[in-house]
Amino acid sequence: MIGRERETAAVAELLTAHRLVTVTGPAGVGKSAVAAAAVAASAGWECLVQVRRQGSAPGRPGDLTADLITRLTGVPPAGPVAPERAARSLPDAPTLLWLDDVDPVHGECVRLVQQVLMRAPRTRVLVTSRRALGLDAERTVRLGGLRSQPSPDDGEGRPPAVELFLRHAHTEHGEPDPETVAEVCRLVEGLPLAVELAAEQTAQLPVRELVRLLRLSQTWPASPRRAHRRHRSLRDAAGSVWMLCDKAVRTVWARASLFAGSFTETSAVHMCAGGTIEPAQVPSCLVQLAAHGVLEVRGEVGAVREHRYRMTRLAREFGAERLTAQGEFPAAALRRSQRWGQVAAEAESLWERGAQSRAVRLVSEEYEELAALFAHARTEPSLAPAALQTGLRLWFWWVACDRAEEGADRLLGLLPHCDGSPLLARGQWLAAWLSARTAPETARALLDDAWWASVLAGDTAAIGRIAHVQGVLALQEGDARAAAGHFQLAADTIPAHAPGGPPATLSLAALALAQVRYAPAAARRSAHRALAQAGLRHDAWVCQVARYAQACTDHGLGRTGRAWQRARRALADTDDGLPATHGTSALRQLLTDIEAGSPARLDLPAALVPHTAPLPAPRPSDWEIRLGRGPA
Repeated sequence: MIGRERETAAVAELLTAHRLVTVTGPAGVGKSAVAAAAVAASAGWECLVQVRRQGSAPGRPGDLTADLITRLTGVPPAGPVAPERAARSLPDAPTLLWLDDVDPVHGECVRLVQQVLMRAPRTRVLVTSRRALGLDAERTVRLGGLRSQPSPDDGEGRPPAVELFLRHAHTEHGEPDPETVAEVCRLVEGLPLAVELAAEQTAQLPVRELVRLLRLSQTWPASPRRAHRRHRSLRDAAGSVWMLCDKAVRTVWARASLFAGSFTETSAVHMCAGGTIEPAQVPSCLVQLAAHGVLEVRGEVGAVREHRYRMTRLAREFGAERLTAQGEFPAAALRRSQRWGQVAAEAESLWERGAQSRAVRLVSEEYEELAALFAHARTEPSLAPAALQTGLRLWFWWVACDRAEEGADRLLGLLPHCDGSPLLARGQWLAAWLSARTAPETARALLDDAWWASVLAGDTAAIGRIAHVQGVLALQEGDARAAAGHFQLAADTIPAHAPGGPPATLSLAALALAQVRYAPAAARRSAHRALAQAGLRHDAWVCQVARYAQACTDHGLGRTGRAWQRARRALADTDDGLPATHGTSALRQLLTDIEAGSPARLDLPAALVPHTAPLPAPRPSDWEIRLGRGPA
């Protein structure tokens, strides 16, 4: 056994102290292998009776008891056998009854084990099944995937999933690179059956090609030499679970396969209800899928904070195949667009009401689904306008969480599909703001288009925010007076409480930072105006930028002691619930400059010029190609 020493020891120890032990886990995780090793390591019984179910189809009533009688007597029974009779037929000696792979006859297994526990007191029972029996006397050991990343427990050895792969791989051309093997194991989530099937493909494919193919799909590895048909491919393994689910559970499985990451029960009801599936049915279907190993449960069920589900990659790909085959994929994609549009609207509302940490946490939890929505909308033009609106509602996520480059790429991929949409100009100004640091020429081209469209539409909020981005571009070029004019226009134009972007207070803070370069006294007045704006105390993000601007103006006027105190207080009041540094790096630099007695550098906070960690140069976007800024 590779990587299963603890689980094997746990099963053997439980068998010595309890009468019923069940080894559970998803299909292909190695339940039977662990049980066999535990049986070999355990002691205290004289007779071993093993009954292994063959096939994946649901069994007929009485199949399991008939198999047990046949195993005990050597003769198949002539008719139906009651569980009581099968229990009485067990030897009157210390006996271990091993019921292996009982998923097709799960209900009958529960009744049989109940009778064995009552009528055969000298018999212990070991069960392998994807789900527990649910009896009071039961002790369970649940298996998961093998670890593919190094750990101190490995010593000088390799991670168990990598070791299992190398045991089954064909190494005629030399041992493959361990890091590449680890990537293969990660892509198949450490599932032992998947690792073995992937390793057997090395007879025809190099390991690097395996990585490329597994990134596209996990269901294709197969081996016709396996004894059990459900183990001959990963698709067969998932299909064996599918066959045991009723119609409602299959429907929920297929519809939930559209989730890219973890999801809540509320989201599942929105996505999966409809047609023959009532909303009240969805939670019970999720519980059944979790019992079958299709879903993993994150968090504690019934806790204050709602638990989340996550579908395994194999189950997700299999369910997506069924969803497409049933013709439901377009409708499911539309429901996804609607659902995460609502999530983005809720997050934006939380941000504007001052619950900014909660807004960031909500987007962080749901971001895998939002990213999947954006990626699909780039290939499905009918969904692009709704996805663009979702991206606009997440403006604070792109700006405040250091995701400017990613946000610009998302928006630029959607804009070519939104011609004629009233949201086009707003998408252009936000994409320009996010691109201002890395692609100022693209930002200017986007602003030119957005300006005229906003003026014709009378969208004063967009006009003011376009002026703000123009001020940012001017400030980056060193033209502080032009930047101040743009920021003043933005501060005067953006309406109060206008959704979809930063408030006018941010433009006032930016105005102060521009004026401090040539008119410190005017800059001080602008900073005071920014800090006096109504509702600023509910916006910790903009408030920090305004306080930085005020500290800079004091430093520019020679009031270094007051500037140092303001910067220190602003740092102390930073909201730790927000993941990005916002203006903290600029505040720390200002403190350093004051303590060194040097002039302030007047760094632009991320709130003014969104930035992100350095990334590889992206390919030209569709929008840049359209503007003639990249190769067609």
